[in-house]
Amino acid sequence: MTSPLIRTVGLSKIYRLGVEEVHALQDVHTEIGRGEFVAVTGPSGSGKSTFLNLLGCLDSPTAGAYFLDGRDVSHLSADELAAVRNGKIGFVFQTFNLLARTTALENVELPLRYAGLSRAERHRRAREMLEAVGLGDRWRHLPSQLSGGQQQRVAIARALANSPVLILADEPTGALDTRTSIEILELLRRLNEQGITIVLVTHEPDIAAFAVRALRFRDGRLVSGEKPSMEHPAA
Repeated sequence: MTSPLIRTVGLSKIYRLGVEEVHALQDVHTEIGRGEFVAVTGPSGSGKSTFLNLLGCLDSPTAGAYFLDGRDVSHLSADELAAVRNGKIGFVFQTFNLLARTTALENVELPLRYAGLSRAERHRRAREMLEAVGLGDRWRHLPSQLSGGQQQRVAIARALANSPVLILADEPTGALDTRTSIEILELLRRLNEQGITIVLVTHEPDIAAFAVRALRFRDGRLVSGEKPSMEHPAA
């Protein structure tokens, strides 16, 4: 039996605000298999963003353990967490997070710089990733010269640059219209069909319906891990 890509055991996160403690995540036990497409849902303040930050090695838990690709990454140093992020995880955000004064190609090259690749190899890999998301003819364009959907495609190409095993998408369609949202979700679904594990945070049921399974949070606790109830929207 193949081991899960993600496994959490009693995962908890407490934020201290003065003398107060905020229990953002409490005792989360779950697994996400290799090649799954999972939605993380729940109302605002439910803990889904905290959960995503922990999965992305952007933060460390207060208690419990997090195993990524068989390795306990719960309490690694900042440098070790950065190495895990750059080697195994791609991030896609609602606001795209592109550098405004650099081209689409240079934005996609950014994680490859951190990986120490040569200029020629960075250029080749970035062009290849832009081709993969349908922007092979836009590589010289600045973000301001691209539509919202095209900017998100650049962000996805950047997330793919280091061949991650996991893509974490935090409300990736939140700034897009319905038609463009569906195009981005279909792109994520095609990437998932190629074997990449996708974890998608959303509060919208029709977006969650693109996933195979949904983890629902409430008050910092995981309350269910079932299949979304809605069918995939038509493209």
